[in-house]
Amino acid sequence: MGSTGDLPKTYKGVVYDEPGKVSTKIVDLDMPEPGPGEVLINLTHSGVCHSDLGVMTNRWAGLPAPTQAGQVGGHEGVGKIVKMGPGTETSSVKLGDRVGIKWISAICGSCPACLSGHDGVCFNQKVSGYYTPGTFQQYVLGPANYVTPVPESLPSDAAAPMLCAGVTVYSALRKSSAKSGDWVVLLGARGGLGHLATQIASRGMSMRVIGIDAGSKEDLVKECGAEVFIDHTKGNAEEEVKKATGGLGAQAVLVLTASNAAYASGMGMLKFGGTLVCVGLPEGDLKGIATAYPQFLVAKAQKIVGVAVGDRREAIETLEFAERGICKTHFRTVKMDELTKVFEEMDRGELKGRVVLDLS
Repeated sequence: MGSTGDLPKTYKGVVYDEPGKVSTKIVDLDMPEPGPGEVLINLTHSGVCHSDLGVMTNRWAGLPAPTQAGQVGGHEGVGKIVKMGPGTETSSVKLGDRVGIKWISAICGSCPACLSGHDGVCFNQKVSGYYTPGTFQQYVLGPANYVTPVPESLPSDAAAPMLCAGVTVYSALRKSSAKSGDWVVLLGARGGLGHLATQIASRGMSMRVIGIDAGSKEDLVKECGAEVFIDHTKGNAEEEVKKATGGLGAQAVLVLTASNAAYASGMGMLKFGGTLVCVGLPEGDLKGIATAYPQFLVAKAQKIVGVAVGDRREAIETLEFAERGICKTHFRTVKMDELTKVFEEMDRGELKGRVVLDLS
């Protein structure tokens, strides 16, 4: 066990002071001590994700329990290891290493999901920012065997959003059954997830991207690598997809927006043998996909898959994409005292790209 020197007894963090509302508060927190297998990380940056809004406001009907007051949110944190707990002497990370904390911040490694390589759905997972202290704070604990190493040349502010948005869309593309040269539709192509998916799909995986979003976002979507842009506010997007793909439809449709209407339109954009990938989580009451008719799924040999987050390997590969310049996050940096305003902007649907907290 070792440390980089004297650490403060308290530090700053941001909590959800009134869960159910869009409200945050900066508080002083006591310095934690890393337990067996844990490392203490001095965070410098944390991404702000739409999932954080859903957790804070208790709008996700699928959550097992409501968020409690005092919860430290956030799940896209980057910083340096400043203290090693007992039993970490042989770990792959060491004191001073820069690492990242993801949505799934810890796994058991021994449940059926973990043993089959699906660590993103570990039965005993800990979720950063939901019943586990998140990354909207200056220090956080993490398991030495599950933090993600950050490439040396990749800036921390640029790395933070890749730990959730980036790895999630990369995993979704990998699970979509689409291959290089195939058409892929991205619903919500200009959003925080969408603009990264567009870059990774087109530049990193050689897929042909059809980006669908509001018309004002066309230039940015094409700048990210989309071959075709469709304004969903004009005309019939399903017909436009068929037209662009020679009448067949796309091999995969990724729903990257939290919209039931987007899910309903996605099935009609698929070709035979195609895959609808569920990523965005609509808020409010649980609703099925309106057009997922068994008769059509069977007749066209189509399938639907869900992707929450990627695994350890996909997280590392996503950061390597960013290090190589394959994908770049469009983001702005703000201080902790601006977090409530960011969430209000997000709640109104006015946020463009991503926001990264400077935790210094």
